[in-house]
Amino acid sequence: MSTSRKRPTVADLREMKGKRQLTMLRVMTLEEAEAAERAGIDIVSIPPELILNPQYRDAAPTLFSMPGDNFFEIGTGDDFVRWAFRMFKAGADCVYCSASYATIKRMADEAIPVVGHVGLIPSRKTWTGGFKAVGKTADSAMEIMEAVKQLEAAGAFGAEIEVVPVEVAEAISKRTSLFMLSMGAGTGCDAQYLFAEDILGTNRGHMPRHSKVYRNFAAEYERLQQERVAAFQEYVADVESGVYPEEKHIVRMDPAELDKFMKQLDVA
Repeated sequence: MSTSRKRPTVADLREMKGKRQLTMLRVMTLEEAEAAERAGIDIVSIPPELILNPQYRDAAPTLFSMPGDNFFEIGTGDDFVRWAFRMFKAGADCVYCSASYATIKRMADEAIPVVGHVGLIPSRKTWTGGFKAVGKTADSAMEIMEAVKQLEAAGAFGAEIEVVPVEVAEAISKRTSLFMLSMGAGTGCDAQYLFAEDILGTNRGHMPRHSKVYRNFAAEYERLQQERVAAFQEYVADVESGVYPEEKHIVRMDPAELDKFMKQLDVA
């Protein structure tokens, strides 16, 4: 794919901090990645297997791409380092890590750009009361600020901040060098982050407050499924009635060769 747009580096993102809102998506497929590329999205979060697909960078040459997985799927700090090197070899620009500060430091010490997570962290939701906003009191907001400081000290370059009051997120973003990715935390951060499945209307589970649906792909998928069933039913009916195959679907043998063949069969 030809493009005049340049893929940003970590240094570029740091330079842009506080200057404009960037856009970020969680995409799961090559088709979604290509659509994000063509739409001008800045940053994508992707499953590790997507960056390992040899076709990924052809589909998304300028997307700043962040593979990530739950920390318990990867393992220890050393496991994370090996995993991260594999991601970078495949074309990643940074990695997401919700594991310990020590694990983040282990990667940062190897000059691996790491994005951490503060606020509502799905893999740790039991500690903050489940899927709900975090930081609504002064004390809990200060805990988020302390977590950001810990990420800074560990060497992370950015952090996802999820479902935190907008006032808290903005105040923290102004006081940290981390590049802050807002998921439901308002415009006081450096990028807005949504899931493609929410934007496209394919999510039929819980819809977060911060999500926004722009298309109804689920209805289109259902329509296509009904068309798929109808086409298969028509095929069954054609076979049963003898309508399929028609003359145009088959190959005929030259009559002379057919006669020769039949005589050989009789001899056999």
